[in-house]
Amino acid sequence: MGERFLEPGGWFKPFSNGLRADEESRGFRVEQFVFESAGAGPAGTIQDELLRQDEAVEENRRFNYPIFIPRKTNSGKRVLLLLHGLNERYWDKYLVWAEYLALNTRNPVILFPIAFHMNRGPSAWLNPRSMNQLAEIRRKKSGNPGSLSFANALLSERLTEEPLRFYQSGRQTIGDILKLTRQIGEGKHPLFPPGTEIDLFAYSIGSFLAEIMLMANPGNLFSSTRLFIFCGGAIFRHMYGESKHIMDKVAYERVLRFYCEEWFTLVSNGNPRTDNEDDRLIRAFNAMIRPEIHQEERERFFDSFKSRISGISLLKDKVMPYSGVEACMGKKLAGECFELLDFPFEYSHETPFPATGRADLPLVEASFREVFRKSAAFLA
Repeated sequence: MGERFLEPGGWFKPFSNGLRADEESRGFRVEQFVFESAGAGPAGTIQDELLRQDEAVEENRRFNYPIFIPRKTNSGKRVLLLLHGLNERYWDKYLVWAEYLALNTRNPVILFPIAFHMNRGPSAWLNPRSMNQLAEIRRKKSGNPGSLSFANALLSERLTEEPLRFYQSGRQTIGDILKLTRQIGEGKHPLFPPGTEIDLFAYSIGSFLAEIMLMANPGNLFSSTRLFIFCGGAIFRHMYGESKHIMDKVAYERVLRFYCEEWFTLVSNGNPRTDNEDDRLIRAFNAMIRPEIHQEERERFFDSFKSRISGISLLKDKVMPYSGVEACMGKKLAGECFELLDFPFEYSHETPFPATGRADLPLVEASFREVFRKSAAFLA
């Protein structure tokens, strides 16, 4: 499946991984495009050397992103940007998501990687032996509990070493999306005519990025954007990132303490150094950290945006619980914009639609369709 996904051009029938899109006969093609990132900009902290090293990672500065293009498209000039979750290296689980959304909204779908995720990291980060060795070193160094794994060792080490990397990665990603949005809107992208506008499908931490970006709305680029959130939308304080697939307990506690406590002192002292666009983004970021920070401003934004936002939370989602959505938007508005579902099989935040294991595939497929029919209807 991954190899076929990486082949550019040509019309594909839908991916056969057990989950199917509704209108299979229409087909789609996948095109790859090169992107050049401008970087995250100066951070101005005592750990600048680590961040300068990150700026030098070539794979993060120049990378490919794929676009799913349905054979039959809408006459309206819109494109859908799909944002993924934290600590992900492969697009595999998102292929059928992008396929379904492309075929059933009839709009192209861009899979855009977060900084240092997916194909935006050195190849060594994908080496199981190296990651197992790193996990063992980390275990000996910190006496880490069971949440440490080869899958989360790298992100855990990087964030423990410098938690500001979480913000810097998000800031670089938003800068990249702003650049791409301007290219598309100005007709400088080879696929899209001038005036094409962006909608968003955001999962997990991708929704956190999306909400900050829309709240700040740099250059009024997202004044007509619609956002559908799946397994996301929680305010940072109510997220629970400790997971064998995301980060270990030591890293989670370090990041939580840094952003809920130390970050506000850092910002109030004038660091990171900012321009006006950064000021707006940092204010939006601050509003999404703790419920009481800029609460009226945050809830006023979501109230004004409520006709253009919709989402689905899962009852057993421990990483992005629905209570975190309520803390973010307020209970009344969360109830208007979000639907809380529970699937009749064993699932998790990281694997909402398990293709293997004890789950009954027809039940998984029915649940997949329920989520993506609603998302496609909202975004179409």
